[in-house]
Amino acid sequence: MPLQQKITPRDISWLAFNARVLQEANDPTVPLRERIKFLGIHSNNQDEFFRVRVATLKRMLLVMGKGEKHAMHLENSPQLILDGIQKIVLQQQNEFARIWENIVDDLKKEKIFFLNENQLNETQSRYVEKFYDEEVSSSLIPLMIESIPEMPYLRDKSIYLGVVMRKGNSAYNQKYALIEIPVKSSGRFVLLPSAAKETAIILLEDVIRFNLPHIFSYFGYDHYSAHIFKVTKDAEIDIDNDIATSLVQKIEKGLKKRREGKPVRFVYDKDMDAGLLEYLIRRLNLSRKDNFIPGGRIHNFRHFMDFPEVFKQPQSRKAPFLHQDLDDGERVTDVVMQKDVLLSTPYHAFTPVIDLLRESAIDPDVVSIKITAYRLASNSKIINALINAVRNGKQVLVMLELRARFDEEANLEWKEVLEQEGVKVITGVPNLKVHAKLCVIKKRIGGKTMQYGFVSTGNLNEKTAKLYGDHCLLTSDRLIMADTNRIFDYLERPLLGMAKLRACKTLLVCPVSQRKAWQELINFEIQQAKTRKKAFIICKTNSLSDELLIGQLYKAAEAGVEIKLIVRGIYCPIFDFKKLKVKPYAISIVDEYLEHARVMVFYAGGKLKTYISSADWMVRNLDHRVEAACPIKNEAIKTELLDILGIQLADNVKARKLDGALKNEYISHNNAEPIKSQVEIYNYLLQKKMQSPMHERFVNYQGLKKNGKA
Repeated sequence: MPLQQKITPRDISWLAFNARVLQEANDPTVPLRERIKFLGIHSNNQDEFFRVRVATLKRMLLVMGKGEKHAMHLENSPQLILDGIQKIVLQQQNEFARIWENIVDDLKKEKIFFLNENQLNETQSRYVEKFYDEEVSSSLIPLMIESIPEMPYLRDKSIYLGVVMRKGNSAYNQKYALIEIPVKSSGRFVLLPSAAKETAIILLEDVIRFNLPHIFSYFGYDHYSAHIFKVTKDAEIDIDNDIATSLVQKIEKGLKKRREGKPVRFVYDKDMDAGLLEYLIRRLNLSRKDNFIPGGRIHNFRHFMDFPEVFKQPQSRKAPFLHQDLDDGERVTDVVMQKDVLLSTPYHAFTPVIDLLRESAIDPDVVSIKITAYRLASNSKIINALINAVRNGKQVLVMLELRARFDEEANLEWKEVLEQEGVKVITGVPNLKVHAKLCVIKKRIGGKTMQYGFVSTGNLNEKTAKLYGDHCLLTSDRLIMADTNRIFDYLERPLLGMAKLRACKTLLVCPVSQRKAWQELINFEIQQAKTRKKAFIICKTNSLSDELLIGQLYKAAEAGVEIKLIVRGIYCPIFDFKKLKVKPYAISIVDEYLEHARVMVFYAGGKLKTYISSADWMVRNLDHRVEAACPIKNEAIKTELLDILGIQLADNVKARKLDGALKNEYISHNNAEPIKSQVEIYNYLLQKKMQSPMHERFVNYQGLKKNGKA
């Protein structure tokens, strides 16, 4: 990529994405319960960002400080990026606080009152005293930290009350204490006795604040102040190269080390006692180079994703519906053996995926099931179906990725459950994460072998399938299943090399062929544009940060290729150079559902090559993971995907403009009819199911189709 063509640093771009989440919390047209949830999502996102990305940048600083070369491709130095992160995070913190204050006011209009320990009436005070004694006290361990030689271990995801106790008004006669808020055992939200048609809520930390004189009564203090803080730690798991240690042992060892990770952020109540703040910084061995984030009384807003259901208005979310091809009582297996079916969750129900596995578990002709698993639901029906298959005599193989970040412990537990039932579990390949979403089911009838299964953009998780926008192709296509088998052959015997992956003829597989395929497809569009032929590219992905592919897109834009980009999260291109015949159209859609699908469309001289993929356009996906992109061959499904993309590209309610300015400006509909793509996609797919006249409002958007044909 030419040096003069800049890109936005990926971490700064990610913060712009989290700002879009914050915009949803600020949007008065969003239901109040959802606005609160978006604050929780923003908070949780930021926690993970510091655990992973900020921790990585700080590690890089240490490495570079020793004079070693760093392997990351960065537009700026790690220190410059860290400085930029600190500035942006503090700005977002102020915006977050402002939005929360507005939400509290809006809650009052709904007769929902957030009370602290100083706002309770007599009845509520007695209730809080009793609640503490019966529900909280047994889980509480107050620590007099000045009397402890070593600072106690602080959990990464916990919040703590730093307590200052005084006798009289003298600052010389005071002590510090520490209390971990026992959210897991007692919950974060406590509903209080309230007047009719009103709801009063107090947070668990304020219950504890109210009871501080009771907790420390034997010390004889008469003045107490308490302030929330939390510590965010490096969440990277170091995998050593000891060949005598199994991956499972390495993951277990890494999880233990993660608990002792170096702090990368200290978040605290800005009104915290200055002496206590300095004391905590010193005892935690923090320096002013660390990220100090002052905030309000409340932290760990991620708990607000589970805000109590106290709203008068019922949930407005529409229920998913069965795909029209799977709604007449036929077995899913029988339909898939005859035709391809594309499920688009959360509009379509995810249940056909589970039903396909359940049917296979009891089908006497099925001999084997092979499947990949990255993130599973806590009560996984997928796992239950696979266990049932083993009990019915099927050979079942599960590729369970133990290195799925923050799901390592859960996947270790699933490994044990599956192996106890007789499932063959493979847990990864050296130096690569397995992120492909694949399944192949084999059955034999009269000596003839038949295969069917699916390729998906999303995880096999029935819980997130209700919230994530994804595509899953159920298919018995012979060439797709042949390549799926080749991928599983590699996963079972990775030490034999990647010949099996390179042999794939239909699926585009990382790390061997997908990057090259995207480059060739973009290059073809460039050549078409240079000869003044029609050329366009549509790329929908979660993140776009790969410098080589961005460079190819720059060349395509210069050549006059029409480029449409729908990118939910990280977006690094800056199309600000002057010699552009057609400026690319780039948007991000943040709304009720998480846009998680990856779809790539190339005009290809009128042949329209269309793919769904598990891989984002990032170095980590393309070069360091096993991923699969699947071509869509069925013309009706191809048209459906184009229609969905057309609806998304026409969004003028929840779409934001993506560019180097990172302002997240909404796409304005001015006097045009408002188009909220997630609502329109639901209606579009439902109309297909109901066999009503096809919804044609968007199918000709920006020349995606000509004369009604793809």
